[in-house]
Amino acid sequence: MIETLIVFLGAGLGGVLRHGLNGACTRWCGPEFPYGILLINSLGSFLMGLLAGYFAFKASEVWSQSMRLFMATGILGGFTTFSTFSLDAVLLWERGDMILSIVYVLGSVILGIAGLIAGLAIMRALA
Repeated sequence: MIETLIVFLGAGLGGVLRHGLNGACTRWCGPEFPYGILLINSLGSFLMGLLAGYFAFKASEVWSQSMRLFMATGILGGFTTFSTFSLDAVLLWERGDMILSIVYVLGSVILGIAGLIAGLAIMRALA
C-alpha cells in the first residue's frame, strides 16, 4: 500500500510539472503546434534514460525501491508516459528482440491513434 502512495505522490508532482511546462510553451510559442508536448516527451525520455542508467550502473544500496518508484514511475510517469514507452522499446531492442520492439512501437502508435479516433467517433455519434 505504501508503494501505491509513493507512486501517487510522484505522479501528482509530475502531472503538475507537465501542466506547467505545457502551458508555458503554449504561451511562448503559440497554440499552432504542440511544442510543449513534444518538449515534455523528449525531455521525459531523456530523463528516463539518465535515471534508468543511473539506477542500473551507479546507484548504491542507498537508493531504495521506493525512491525508484517515486522518481521513475511516479514523477516521470506523471510527467509523461512516453518516457516509459521509450524505455520499454529500447530495452526490447537491447535484449535482441528487434522485431518485438518494432511491433511494440508501431502497435502503440497505431493502436493509440486508432483508439482516439474510435472514441471520438463514438462520442460524435452520441452527441
